Formats: sequence, structure tokens, C-alpha cells
Amino acid sequence: MEHSFVDVLKEASILVQITMGVMAGMSIYTLYRAFERVITYSSASDQTVSFVLGLRNHLKSHRFDDALKAADSHPKSPVAKVIGSGLRAFAQGREALDKQGPHDVGEFDLVDSVNRALERVKERETSGLRKGLAGLGTVATTTPFIGLFGTVIGIINAFALLKGNATIEVIGPAIAEALYATAFGLVVAIIAAIAFNYCTNRVEEMTVDMNDIASEFLDVILREGRS
Repeated sequence: MEHSFVDVLKEASILVQITMGVMAGMSIYTLYRAFERVITYSSASDQTVSFVLGLRNHLKSHRFDDALKAADSHPKSPVAKVIGSGLRAFAQGREALDKQGPHDVGEFDLVDSVNRALERVKERETSGLRKGLAGLGTVATTTPFIGLFGTVIGIINAFALLKGNATIEVIGPAIAEALYATAFGLVVAIIAAIAFNYCTNRVEEMTVDMNDIASEFLDVILREGRS
């Protein structure tokens, strides 16, 4: 007699059903988080390219107000947010120096102020890009063990059925539920691991972009601030 996955799940013990339910929930979370991160990273990448292409022209022409407007018009780009924070710090610092004079603001360093603003937002944006990655990592590392737990329960149930002249028809469902639990756990773990590694690589790439553009921007501010 053949047993489908649904038939085996219906006949499985309550512990195995709970185990499969937990892994099903983890698989739904994995798919949701993976798609959400892919969409987020794709939007961020597209807006970053658009922003950076215009940013260099604005900076070369010393059009800092236009650069800030461009940053505000790319809200999904982490690079735009970082540079926008630096531009605001630069504008506020220049305004303070112009109105009060360099001797009235103490040891205020305009370039250092801009650099601190860039670093604060870079840390915040990097943390935002990593949103959900801990969850994917947890799913990737724990689901094989959860599946193994279901496997052990299924094997225990199979041995409990070995009484008298028990046939494969009797113990087959218990063995099947054990194997299904293992397979399900491995499938979820593999998908979560692939998603985690992909997202981690994208975060590293965008972090490098933030650092590179911020460094270039700081060079421009350094020349402006020291002049």
C-alpha cells in the first residue's frame, strides 16, 4: 500500500506533526525574508547607481544643495542616506562658522563633524541591511536538528510497532514519517543557507560601496573645509 506525504503526516504521531509544523513555519519565514531582502537590495542597488552618477557631477560643480536634494530623492539607497547626512552636517557646520565665526565655536572641526555624521549613518544603514539575516542563519543551522528530532521520534515509533509478526505495512508509515522529517529539515536548511549567504554577500557589497563613496565625499569636504 502506497502512502503519500499527506497520508503519512495524518498518521504520524503528534510529536512528529508538531515538528513538521514548526519546520513548515520556518520555511514560510525563510521564503518571506529571502524575497523581502532580494527586493530591498535590488531597489537599493538601482537607486544607488542613479544617485552616484549624479553625485559626482554635483560635487565637481560644488552644487552641494543639488547633491542634498538628489540624496533626499533616493530614500531607498543606503549610500544616498549616508551622503545626505554628511551634506547636512557640512551645511550646518558652514552656517555655524559663517554666522558665529571660527573663534566663537571653540574647537569645532567641520571635517571631523562630517566624518562623524557619515560613520553614524553607515552603522545604522549596515544594521538595516542585515535585518532578518540572523533569522535566516538560525533557520539554516537549526532545521536539520529539528528534522533529526522528528526522525528519532519516527524510528522510536517504528520500533514500538515491532511486535510479533509485524510487516512492512505496519511499520512502514513510522519509517516514512522519520524519513520525511529528515528530508524536510534538510530542504528548509539548504534554502535558508543559500538565502543567508546571498544576502550576506549583498550586504558586504553595499557596505563597500558606502565606504568608498563616503571616502570620496570626505575628500571633497576636506578640500572645501580647509579652504
